[in-house]
Amino acid sequence: MERIITIARAGIIAIALTATSCGTLDLTPSTELTSASVYNDPANYKLVLAKLYAGLAVSGQQGPAGKPDISGIDEGFSTYLRQYWKAQELTTDEAVIGWNDGSLPDYHEMDWTSANEFISAMYNRIYYQITLCNEFIRETTDDKLSSRGISGQAATDARLFRAEARFLRALSYYHALDMFGNVPFVTEADAPGSFLPRQTTRTELFNYIESELKAIENELAAPRQNEYGRADKGAAWTLLTKLYLNAQVYTGAGRYTDAITYANKVIQSNAYALEPTYQRLFLADNNNSKEIIFAITFDGQRTKTWGGMTFLVHAPVGGSMDPKQFGINGGWAGVRATRSFVEKFSDVTGKTDTRAMFYTNGQTLEISDIFTFSNGYAITKYKNLTTAGVAGSDPEGNFPDTDFPMLRLADVYLMYAEAVLRGGTGGDLTTALNYVNLLRQRAYGGASGNVSSINLQFIIDERARELYWEAHRRTDLIRFGLFTTQAYVWPWKGGVQQGRAVEDFRTLFPIPASDLVANPNLKQNPGY
Repeated sequence: MERIITIARAGIIAIALTATSCGTLDLTPSTELTSASVYNDPANYKLVLAKLYAGLAVSGQQGPAGKPDISGIDEGFSTYLRQYWKAQELTTDEAVIGWNDGSLPDYHEMDWTSANEFISAMYNRIYYQITLCNEFIRETTDDKLSSRGISGQAATDARLFRAEARFLRALSYYHALDMFGNVPFVTEADAPGSFLPRQTTRTELFNYIESELKAIENELAAPRQNEYGRADKGAAWTLLTKLYLNAQVYTGAGRYTDAITYANKVIQSNAYALEPTYQRLFLADNNNSKEIIFAITFDGQRTKTWGGMTFLVHAPVGGSMDPKQFGINGGWAGVRATRSFVEKFSDVTGKTDTRAMFYTNGQTLEISDIFTFSNGYAITKYKNLTTAGVAGSDPEGNFPDTDFPMLRLADVYLMYAEAVLRGGTGGDLTTALNYVNLLRQRAYGGASGNVSSINLQFIIDERARELYWEAHRRTDLIRFGLFTTQAYVWPWKGGVQQGRAVEDFRTLFPIPASDLVANPNLKQNPGY
């Protein structure tokens, strides 16, 4: 969306936000504009929408830092994507990070508390996003548009924007559901002002997200008919598929047939197609891919941040790796993979399965010291280079053009296959096997990697091979009952080199202590 409209021309979209969220969020407006003055002009509506999308990518009103949206943590650490990725990956076998910043090691050690600043930042980002979306949704009802004399195409556009804002709110509530369980609940129906949100149950929130996504299904643009970077029907269908696939965890009742139904909507739309070359999904011109259903977009000159894809491109580069081969000016020597993940591939060179993108020169497979970058294989998945090998648009090599593929077709194929194996109806095993083999044919450059049968163990391993470092792994391991138990351990799980089981309550993060103090309506998750 013109790289989210130069971050919504920055200042305008503090939109006189009123804090309808929770706890200690710092939502102080950085502008004297009021909601009335912003929304009276229909030209501003797309700018406000752009801020909603930008909230997933950047940290505040001034890139790369200077006017943060939330406080209490270094601004570079605070971005939505960076925090979401860390929570989903550093708690698993797919990634370790060699930095000792604050409570960051708690993710590996799986001993976090309600005072962990990184978990709090994730929680605050979620509710900041929800607050932004609630305000926009509240200000774009038909009654409000009519009272401002906004009609015709401007009103039609505003209604589409409103549906997209509801999608973004549903996405953030999905993240809250997945990571925190029973959480504070606020919608546009709650008038801005001083009040204490009630705590919803996990099942109630599941039902709300489902109802929201279904309600906007026919209001969103058709698949791939919206501007790139904006949500469409395909994004809503994919998120519903993900919601239903995890329903057993969230509500105690499986919804695998529904997962198949919505996976089929995505696939049978024929709007999406696998990228012929796997690596191209993670390069600086991946905005051209027909496989990506919903992306968090970045631009080296317009979306400057020390989080987001800046983190994901720089942090895995270190040791003897050449930063120029990644289109950047230097590596941060932080993130690597554990032996357990590496061993999901029979050949780490990438000569057979091209998804195996490991850098091994000077690196050891075993991690004896988590803070030493040479311990653990590095991963070369994300680069700030185009398919032609040209570096991204930032002449200084700091900020990448690479977008983050939050939802893509390969995931839908694998969700379909898993839902079939778990007993869902409306699909069949032959089709599921074909979808899996389509991914493997791309990975192997032909049929040499095809399989003749699949089971659930194969699916969880294939999801690791296909989707690693795309912020799915924690959710996947929980769904398969492997996150906390002794049934599957990896190096440094539970804070010991050989790995160990941890308490089952770790499948949820704690509600931050600051919010519990601020809102007596809230009850802490069990175990914390």
